[in-house]
Amino acid sequence: MLRILIALCLTIVATTARAEIDIIEVTSEGGINAWVVEEPSIPFVAMEIRFRGGANLDLLGKRGATNLMMGLLEEGSGEMSAQDFQTAREALAASYSFRASDDLVSISAQFLTENKPEALALLRQALVDPTFDQDALDRVRAQVLSAIASDAKDPNTIAGATFDAAAFGDHPYGTAIDGTIESVNALTREDMFDAHRNALARDRLYVSVVGDVTAAQVGPMLDELLGALPAEGAPLPEDVPFGLEGGITVVDYDTPQSVALFGHGGMKRDDEDFFAAFIVNHVLGAGGFESRLMTEVREKRGLTYGIGTALVPKFHAEMMIGRVASSNETIAEAIEVTRNEWRRMAEEGMTAEELEFAKTYLTGEYPLRFDGNSEIAKIMVGMQMIDLPPSYVTDRNDFIDAVTLEDINRVAAELLRPEDLHFVVVGKPEGLTSTN
Repeated sequence: MLRILIALCLTIVATTARAEIDIIEVTSEGGINAWVVEEPSIPFVAMEIRFRGGANLDLLGKRGATNLMMGLLEEGSGEMSAQDFQTAREALAASYSFRASDDLVSISAQFLTENKPEALALLRQALVDPTFDQDALDRVRAQVLSAIASDAKDPNTIAGATFDAAAFGDHPYGTAIDGTIESVNALTREDMFDAHRNALARDRLYVSVVGDVTAAQVGPMLDELLGALPAEGAPLPEDVPFGLEGGITVVDYDTPQSVALFGHGGMKRDDEDFFAAFIVNHVLGAGGFESRLMTEVREKRGLTYGIGTALVPKFHAEMMIGRVASSNETIAEAIEVTRNEWRRMAEEGMTAEELEFAKTYLTGEYPLRFDGNSEIAKIMVGMQMIDLPPSYVTDRNDFIDAVTLEDINRVAAELLRPEDLHFVVVGKPEGLTSTN
């Protein structure tokens, strides 16, 4: 077990305090690895469990299976019906959530120390012995179908679906994790068991535990909770290049305001220049009202209520994307200004003052993320999934501070490619037509 002593400044009710977080790496007898933080001051435990793969593991023709399966895990297991399970959970004052995304499925659990054995036993039942009863399947399927139908009318979702399909084609990233009305309607109970076996397997498992528990207790606890899951899951998908060239795609939709999703290829999370790219993105579009795009598109010209960008290093592809909404009459100008700012940052870089302001903000806000057991557990499991060591928590701000203006301007010129930006515009934009 490796102990890393981490001192963090936490702001609680406007009072600055220091907290020491001792991350303990644990490996159970069954081979399950976990990060643990012992915090006995409150009789409460938070646990984060993640399995790499997620909705990417949907079998051919079964799109939406993993998402639907995760929605069914608390809808009946063992000898319990959905109502029995919910009644037992409420009696224990426990909280569970089960979610699917492109690259992972996640389980969050919070429970009182005094109810730990019963809360873990109930969670184990949901994870290891789901029943996927037909009544529950039909009920949750109806909820998913309703969401799909609603998304089909949402301009932002339409933009995202169009962008993803064009960028990633037949790769799972190219379609929504919910599936289609046709694919979801065709899913069976057997498909749920297949999805469960494929996604919830110990060879892609990551765990963090924070709260009133000891490291010595965690190993046996995890073996009991997760040891009966399959040893290996379905193969992970291949990496996929970002497949969109620069240009504009217009999706005609009757609305007074157009929305635009835009982007091009990005940078891997483990690239040695990632921190420089992170700061470039912050100053360009991720820094809220202080970002260049917000200043130019909103503050100076009043073309939008908001615009933002993000670096998106998925497990199998990398993007840098952004989003803006403007009236049909002004969206063309908003796009032009966005592209010009992209070009200006690439060609001129940023100023020393912008860099220092960004560093001050990014290093100052980071410790504030560690504001509770659940948040710490989420941060720790996320670090594990991208192979960061426990020491990253203390080193991260040093990595930010080490970035020089020379690094920034070199990386901006490499990362930002205004000619490669592709804009998917949903609405009735004046002065814009599809270029391909």
